[in-house]
Amino acid sequence: MDKEPSTRKGPEFCSLRYGLALIMHFSNFTMITQRVSLSIAIIAMVNGTQQPGLFNASTERPLAFTLNHSNRSIKEFNTGEASVYEWSPETQGIIFSSINYGIILTLIPSGYLAGIFGAKQMLGAGLLISSLLTLFTPLAADFGVILVIVIRTVQGMAQGMAWTGQFTIWAKWAPPLERSKLTSIAGSGAAFGSFIILCVGGLISQALGWPFIFYIFGSTGCVCCLLWFTVIYDDPLHHPCITAREKEHIVSSLAQQSSSPRRSVPIKAMVRCLPLWAIFTGFFSHFWLCTIIITYLPTYISSVLHVNIRDSGVLSSLPFIAASSCTILGGQLADFLLSRKLLRLITVRKLFSSLGLLLPSLCAVALPFVASSYITTIILLILIPGTSNLCDSGFIINTLDVAPRYASFLMGISRGFGLIAGIISSTATGFLISQDSVSGWRNVFFLAAAVNIFGLVFYLTFGQAEIQDWAKERTLTRL
Repeated sequence: MDKEPSTRKGPEFCSLRYGLALIMHFSNFTMITQRVSLSIAIIAMVNGTQQPGLFNASTERPLAFTLNHSNRSIKEFNTGEASVYEWSPETQGIIFSSINYGIILTLIPSGYLAGIFGAKQMLGAGLLISSLLTLFTPLAADFGVILVIVIRTVQGMAQGMAWTGQFTIWAKWAPPLERSKLTSIAGSGAAFGSFIILCVGGLISQALGWPFIFYIFGSTGCVCCLLWFTVIYDDPLHHPCITAREKEHIVSSLAQQSSSPRRSVPIKAMVRCLPLWAIFTGFFSHFWLCTIIITYLPTYISSVLHVNIRDSGVLSSLPFIAASSCTILGGQLADFLLSRKLLRLITVRKLFSSLGLLLPSLCAVALPFVASSYITTIILLILIPGTSNLCDSGFIINTLDVAPRYASFLMGISRGFGLIAGIISSTATGFLISQDSVSGWRNVFFLAAAVNIFGLVFYLTFGQAEIQDWAKERTLTRL
């Protein structure tokens, strides 16, 4: 009798929850394109100024001089008569990292507030603010680099609100046996967005000028906001268009994880929980290598394979279509294994975490030894983000298993660990390759592999998939 609700099938791909996954896919697509837009546009924005010897430390100017003078545009005209700026590699690094600082500032509080006040408004507001700031970026660049840094930081805060709000929604919309599938469909939007912006960003810059990269993807975000506020609801109980059958299926499958209003978070219990630290360590390791790939991939392809900027953008986009495909396929496979009871939940989580951390590490270690082979290098670069995204069915959604009531709050902390890893890895990568290009890239990939292996061992040792005692209904009366 008790098992009947969890095994009864509701509507599948024509259902409202899969429509929600597609809209969230579009939202993630929009946010990542807005985040990566500058990585493509900056090639044209600084073209002819600092691009030669991009990572030659001996040619970099002092930071004080850079910040004081980088707001002056050189009176040259690139494609579309867009301004070109004197931004040194050091200044560019500050601009790139500023969005991560903004995300970190809001990840934890936004996750907690989304669980109390509703994720629909918080995610929608974050997406709208990010889109408007994207539209304003070209004008801000003319006013000076300081304003660009401020805008990128605020944009990061807005995207931090949007990222964490998603898990509050899935805690109420995703049946346990469909979590991997639904979250992978939604999450694959980030990989697909990376593919699109890297693929067409250079073409847009050539045809219309680099400001139109921001105009196009900022406008796309505004359209997505209209769709979001119109269609999305915080939970299935209040959605006016959901069928009675689907509502019953979702509610009954989540009955054992029902949540009530809460005013406190068991911080002490969370700090002492090793399964949570296993998830945090996994995020740290995963984001370390992923940040290097998404930030430095065009540079690596250009410097190692010696291709032009346009071809570099196209080649840089290929790994992310593989990542998007692997995210969706991994989610389908994970839920298949669970629904057929072929593997236990914890086995599935650890299996996909192992594949997502070990396989890209092996590819990264092999890269320096095949640099002379164009085809092999491209294949390995495609495999790194593709296999890495298998983690989306592993520890990435593990907070929904161990503490579904606090999933959004814990997702904020998890992404905070990941962003810290991204900041450290970006800084370390820039330092290593500025010393010596050949040995620098080798050390970058070896270090990333070591971090991944450490995270994998820690997760395999301490990772769990059972709801923790402090996350159950009966423990909410205490801190």
